Amino acid sequence: HVQLVESGGGSVQAGGSLRLSCAASGYTYNRNCMAWFRQAPGKEREGVAAINSGGTTRYVDSVRGRFTISREQARRTLYLQMDNLTPDDSAMYYCAAGQPFGLVQFPSEGGFDYWGHGTQVTVS
Repeated sequence: HVQLVESGGGSVQAGGSLRLSCAASGYTYNRNCMAWFRQAPGKEREGVAAINSGGTTRYVDSVRGRFTISREQARRTLYLQMDNLTPDDSAMYYCAAGQPFGLVQFPSEGGFDYWGHGTQVTVS
């Protein structure tokens, strides 16, 4: 049974920082690609950042230079460090896991087949 559980969301003022975590279980964590997606009210879900098992990363333009995705193999945990947050970053953030080719297809969701329930980020 695969589980992805996000944590670390909350409310923060513009210019502030948050660190999201995603704990993975029942999953071949080390071999596969993982990513963060987000969905704001009334908008489609969009990719934010992705990382493969080798540590190669991809970011969407709107967060590049402000967000950092990382993974800790021993703890089977994915992170998203978010700095210099703006109100446009407010959304539900989802952790996703998928096949290695997920990084190539990112920011498309096509390569990701496991999803967490999300953690809310609100920037005012």
